[in-house]
Amino acid sequence: MEPATCRSAIQVMLSEHRRLTSIVNGMLRVVDGMESGAGAPGAMLMRAMLYYIQEFPEQIHHPKEERYLFARLRERTDELDSVIEELGRQHEEGAMRVRALERALTRYELGGASMLPALRAEVSAYADFYARHRQLEESVILPGAQHCLTLADWVEIDEAFGANRDPFEGLAAEDNLNDLYALIVRTLPDARS
Repeated sequence: MEPATCRSAIQVMLSEHRRLTSIVNGMLRVVDGMESGAGAPGAMLMRAMLYYIQEFPEQIHHPKEERYLFARLRERTDELDSVIEELGRQHEEGAMRVRALERALTRYELGGASMLPALRAEVSAYADFYARHRQLEESVILPGAQHCLTLADWVEIDEAFGANRDPFEGLAAEDNLNDLYALIVRTLPDARS
């Protein structure tokens, strides 16, 4: 097998991980802002962030990892099977955690400040969960893929991650997600605050 050193799919995945990390870190800052009185705007921003997470990582990024990257790795080696199985479980858990975040946000919107500690706990738990998930993919799976996958594997994976990433809506939806991401980043409280 020809080892791959730097593939466009890896760059796309790393970029998508960085984007999600900035959203998750932003969620932590928004919850802090909600505590200091930015309730309604913070709740609206949090809802936009959750929508982004549902529409991009949950509907596009994770399914592509499983269908292309993980599937090809399973064909080439069994050394990463337990990690791939764990990441599959984490993808399912991530979707459940996003639903829990939505419920906690809704309770906050309906119940007010008394519900903020529960929302904060859910956001913190999701941030910790996502950090572990990202670390496992970036420290084990991506280096394993670079070592084990063939040029033909990478052609397919690069094409999948470089192509229109929304299987339902077409390019306009991806553009809308990019616009939503840019809006969220512009709206986030300054990290230095």
